[in-house]
Amino acid sequence: MSFLEPEPTPATAPFWEGVREGVLRLQRGRTTGRCFFYPRPHSPFDPDEEVEWFDASGRATLVSYIINHRPLPDVDVLSPIIALVRLEEGPTLMTNIVDVEPDPAHLALDMPLQVVFRAAGDAVLPVFTPAFTPTTSGASAGEVRA
Repeated sequence: MSFLEPEPTPATAPFWEGVREGVLRLQRGRTTGRCFFYPRPHSPFDPDEEVEWFDASGRATLVSYIINHRPLPDVDVLSPIIALVRLEEGPTLMTNIVDVEPDPAHLALDMPLQVVFRAAGDAVLPVFTPAFTPTTSGASAGEVRA
């Protein structure tokens, strides 16, 4: 078994270098400050605007998810939870949720998440983990303890 590993391009290399260093890097327009993801050589908001890289907070919220019960044969996965998360800076990205049971009872839309970095074969990938610990004792449905 093996992981499907990313293949950095010149446009995405700073992102993957940051990931290897344990930093989530994003791009933004130098004039407007508007953030975007996926990495590219120009702003999607204004093609004439120069872009710059910066270190993101790593905080996000869960927008949507699916629990994959049928992974590809002969491919390792970090988690069966495939998610769309909205970063605190605004962009959304597709990722995995780790360190939580793959059960809807443990996942809630808008739940706070934090980026973590995990080895996947020869690569390192940014994935997200809950920023709080769900509890079932003494809590009503949807209630969490920080």
